[in-house]
Amino acid sequence: MTRIDKITVINSSIERCFDLARDIDFHKLSAQKTKETAIAGKMEGLCELGDSVTWKANHFWLRQHLSVKITKFERPFFLKIK
Repeated sequence: MTRIDKITVINSSIERCFDLARDIDFHKLSAQKTKETAIAGKMEGLCELGDSVTWKANHFWLRQHLSVKITKFERPFFLKIK
């Protein structure tokens, strides 16, 4: 089995990285090529415990919907999405 490891060094605080990982507006900017947009639930800003978001996107020429909910949250170390 082939294994690929990738290490990314980020010159920022763990708090900043954690907040960007749960920032809906930042995700929309980073996924402009797939035209991802929030269509239900939390639509902008930072997600918190209990928040849910439904995304619409185009991947591999298919329109897809993905719904996620934050089920555990310990800033800035842990975020569980179901």
